Amino acid sequence: MLLDILREQKRMQLKGSIYHRTQIDMTYNSNHIEGSRLTHEQTRYIYETNTIGIADGEGVNVDDIVETVNHFRCIDMIIDRATDPLDEAFVKELHRMLKSGTSDSRKDWFCVGEYKKLPNEVGGMETVPPQEVQQAVAKLIAEYPEQPTFHDILDFHQRFEAIHPFQDGNGRVGRLIMFKECLAHNIVPFIISDDLKFFYYRGLREWPAIPGYLTDTCLTAQDRYKVLLQHFGIEY
Repeated sequence: MLLDILREQKRMQLKGSIYHRTQIDMTYNSNHIEGSRLTHEQTRYIYETNTIGIADGEGVNVDDIVETVNHFRCIDMIIDRATDPLDEAFVKELHRMLKSGTSDSRKDWFCVGEYKKLPNEVGGMETVPPQEVQQAVAKLIAEYPEQPTFHDILDFHQRFEAIHPFQDGNGRVGRLIMFKECLAHNIVPFIISDDLKFFYYRGLREWPAIPGYLTDTCLTAQDRYKVLLQHFGIEY
């Protein structure tokens, strides 16, 4: 079972493993989708050496570095707690871990690890107003099946992103939750790579009217992760 393999490799901190590769690939792509300017090589360097390589004259946003390190910790958390129930406390803890120590965390109105206080939008579309977020998230979790299918996980993700419960970091938290739920229910997980970003956004916009857009994009990502698993000799 992949979850057992990831947990054992995490315990060993095994380099050159599927755990190692997942940490780097997922962190780079998920952050890059949200605007991080760190390269894949810089992300790998941070993970492997706990330092940052900077080309001559090239500036690096400190928040990009902090959120990269935080994202590594978030992946460890979803591996350690993959089989824990998906509840509001877990979702908030992921957000707190992701945004801790960033410049956003020093803003009184930002509310790291708590739901948004100010209205926001995603892709030009309105989201759930701050005063309705807690009720909307509670309803979403209550309606999520105990034994979800691949479709159920995607449906949860789209609805979560439509709520957009946090001031920022919603996409990364949402994709971490998808990975966790796939691990928990023995479904091949997947990483939305930067080259799939626009197909992914289209899929979120068109769901549930045309669920095939998001489904096909995530299946493509899943096929790529299967190839990675095969590379490491892991059958699924």
